[in-house]
Amino acid sequence: MEYHVNGKTIPADEEGYITNLADWDKDVALEIAKSEGIEMDDERWEVVNFLRDYYDEYQIAPAVRVLIKAIKKSMGPEKGNNKYLYELFPYGPAKQACKIAGLPKPTGCV
Repeated sequence: MEYHVNGKTIPADEEGYITNLADWDKDVALEIAKSEGIEMDDERWEVVNFLRDYYDEYQIAPAVRVLIKAIKKSMGPEKGNNKYLYELFPYGPAKQACKIAGLPKPTGCV
């Protein structure tokens, strides 16, 4: 699988996760989001940017429980909960948001 963004071809695995983290930028994120049927807005960007910062710090893409706990700690309980995050990313906040953020598939996600 691959994405075509601004005249570049971005390789991805069979599930749509890009294979080289350095290929990611906001345009790539928008293309991945479009392929997932997601319209990026401020709330979704907030989660995607949070995930990228988390990955920079810990070198791992968090599973959903860890993600919810980290967002709750950082942004408060109104955003750090299952309901809110699943509304933003219906196919799984960790899985789908990590894909859009250009990160590897989170550990523990099937």
